[in-house]
Amino acid sequence: MFKLLKDGFKVKDIRKKIFFTLFILLAFRIGAHITVPGVNAGALAELSKNPLFTMMNTVSGSAMENFSLFAMGVSPYITASIVIQLLQMDIVPRFVEWSKQGEVGRRKLNQATRYLTLVLGFIQSIAITAGFNRFAGTGLDFVEKPNATTFVTIGIILTAGTMLVTWMGEQITDKGIGNGVSMIIFAGIISRLPSGIKNIIETYFINIKSGELWKSILFVVSLVIAILLIITFVTYVQQAERKIAIQYTKRVAGAPQSSYLPLKVNAAGVIPVIFASSLISTPSAIMHLFASTKGDQTWFKVLSQLFDYSTIPGGILYTVLIVAFTYFYAFVQVNPEKVAENLQKQGSYIPSVRPGKGTEKYISDLLLRLSTVGSIFLALVAILPIIAQNIWHLPPSIGLGGTSLLIAIGVALETTKQLEGLLMKRQYKGFIVK
Repeated sequence: MFKLLKDGFKVKDIRKKIFFTLFILLAFRIGAHITVPGVNAGALAELSKNPLFTMMNTVSGSAMENFSLFAMGVSPYITASIVIQLLQMDIVPRFVEWSKQGEVGRRKLNQATRYLTLVLGFIQSIAITAGFNRFAGTGLDFVEKPNATTFVTIGIILTAGTMLVTWMGEQITDKGIGNGVSMIIFAGIISRLPSGIKNIIETYFINIKSGELWKSILFVVSLVIAILLIITFVTYVQQAERKIAIQYTKRVAGAPQSSYLPLKVNAAGVIPVIFASSLISTPSAIMHLFASTKGDQTWFKVLSQLFDYSTIPGGILYTVLIVAFTYFYAFVQVNPEKVAENLQKQGSYIPSVRPGKGTEKYISDLLLRLSTVGSIFLALVAILPIIAQNIWHLPPSIGLGGTSLLIAIGVALETTKQLEGLLMKRQYKGFIVK
């Protein structure tokens, strides 16, 4: 990894991309510490132990804890992306048509996603502000002047912050290194490491009773070993792939007669975890609006449990969402129809498989089996720490440790591969020039 970065800094174009990415992430981190005018972020201190708040803070890139300009993070954009992608599945004919228009269609869909992000961001920001104002419960007023004008103003500021963060993510994707949205969440997770280590030291080494030091040491050592095992396991599965043999009917001079098509075991990457986290936190944020008036009603209690990942129903829903999004996004990433069409155009085929529809069905069946393994893997890593948190009453940050690790490791691996690809491309260019 360090050698890769060293080699990357030697190339001017790649060095510019790295510095541009770091500059955007620095700007995001600065904005994440600027509290929205008209609110008292100190009133949220009591919510720091709330599982929902921890989830929302993770998705926002750690900008929620200060209720900053970027408190909404990319959550509305992720939700809008999910909706637009679902609408492309023969639901809205225009979106289906755009999805087949290549780069032009992609730009139109991105524009529709931005408009929907604007609407969802405004609704969600007002819902979160009103909900936190009623739920703070610390004796401090969260919103200094709670009236319609104040809520609308805060909603506009937070929505503008969301659109700015979305734009930052797009700039990283276009001009920097890695996927912009994932990089912003990754930066927020990494920024919490120092405070997380500090909390562990204070909880298990400083603020402990006499005679419990060995228990604390044993727990922390076990935690470190568990994290290392999870990192190893996640890295192994994320890089695992199935190689499909491919034969070429038209052989070009000097080109190999056979090759292979790599299909990852977890083709969806960490996107399903980010989608599931966003989809769990968004309804919960909106439900805060009705906490004071509908809190005693049965339907509200049921929905509150359902959208709280620390409860059994919420944990089951979180797992189901991760599994569902794994299948969905795997087929978005690897479109069997397009893969079969491209193979046929290139004059290549999979041995013992008919070209066209036969190849499409073969790849679809194989992707379905691989996604089954990938979905189980993602669900286990995300849900096991939450189960451990409930059994041993651990801090909420540890409960979301699996989700954070999945996102951090997945983004790091994807960024590393992109950096390797840029260096490889540079080597090929140098070879051609020589």
